[in-house]
Amino acid sequence: MPNTYAILVDYESQIEHLAKQICKGEPHEHFSFLQSKKGAVFSNAEIERFIWEEEQHDVRGLAEHRPQRLRSLSSGERKKALLEHVLLQKPDFLVLVNPFDNLDTTSQEDLKKRLHTISQSIALIQLLSRTEDILANSNVFFSCTSNKLSAHTGIEELKKYVNSSSSTAIETIPPPLYDVDSDFEENLILFKDVSVHYDGRCILNQINWTIKKNQFWQLLGPNGSGKTTLLTLITGDNHKGYGEDLTLFGRKKGSGESVWDIKEHIGYFTPSMIDQFRGYHSAIHMLVSGLHDSVGLYQEPTDAELKLAEAWLKVIQLENQREKQFRELSNGQKRLLMLARAMIKHPPLLILDEPTAGLDDTTAQFFVKLVNKIAEESTTAIVFVSHRKEVGLNPNFIFELQPHDSGSTGKIHVV
Repeated sequence: MPNTYAILVDYESQIEHLAKQICKGEPHEHFSFLQSKKGAVFSNAEIERFIWEEEQHDVRGLAEHRPQRLRSLSSGERKKALLEHVLLQKPDFLVLVNPFDNLDTTSQEDLKKRLHTISQSIALIQLLSRTEDILANSNVFFSCTSNKLSAHTGIEELKKYVNSSSSTAIETIPPPLYDVDSDFEENLILFKDVSVHYDGRCILNQINWTIKKNQFWQLLGPNGSGKTTLLTLITGDNHKGYGEDLTLFGRKKGSGESVWDIKEHIGYFTPSMIDQFRGYHSAIHMLVSGLHDSVGLYQEPTDAELKLAEAWLKVIQLENQREKQFRELSNGQKRLLMLARAMIKHPPLLILDEPTAGLDDTTAQFFVKLVNKIAEESTTAIVFVSHRKEVGLNPNFIFELQPHDSGSTGKIHVV
């Protein structure tokens, strides 16, 4: 039976780069035996690559046998499509990069069973950020710290090696550079019996949800329940909002507002955004660009803007990375920087869509502490979306989407 490898990767390591190295049989001291074998990568980055090909060139590599385009599929359906695709290539080994991220509990269990079956005939090499995601039948263990691999005799030794505690104190959240617009009504977002249909099928059924100033919400729901659809209604990206009783920042949907009128009031971060920033921008300039809503910085920053950005770098403990190129930062460092960038203007609403996916245990704990601190020390309302139950997250309310044959309904829980 082929080996099943578990490599626990810290936030300073380049996990996608490591996946490509392993496919080439590197590092040689551990994976040279793979050089003559055929490998395939199973990762969110691969899914994003297929989405880009579909949108730019209309090449439906993964969704060609599905009625919907790849972008509109749930995370679970996308991963099923990718797994089908890579297995058709008949690889000798699979490199799995955080395979359970963005999946609800049921989908995670289904994928674990599928991977266990696959491991009987194909070597699996897991690159993981969380100890809880290690497959039960793993029998070869490594940790990866700052891109360097270390072998371990078993899973217990590996878990002891990983420091999963985060007791570092966080600096006070910097105030906004300019006065925050306080003219909004108490209700920032107001859904009244909002329903959404696609191709005759109801996705959201009579949603009622009010997001008020300074509230901290967690948005929950299984894959395919309509969370992404709900978020796109809030950000103005979904035309299905027209004709519905939907009010965004005091303006009724369809009253002449543009998408940009809506977006200027929202700080938004989801991990897939990182791929949009491909230019040569320093960490501090990336932060300043959040003040201008630009992809990178294309004008000389003022002294006040630089001072504010430096204060945020101190909060996220990246002050020593001030001049480092954003593209050269590790995955975890990019996430923290993008959270600070989304928050630097103290927007009325901050949306964090699966922000901890791909983060190691320690960095995820720090990220959660930072989000809690933003909720405590600012007037910004927060919507935090995550399938994983993050220990220590302190929302005031939970909005849970519950799927039914007639479309998902919403249920509110007070925490």
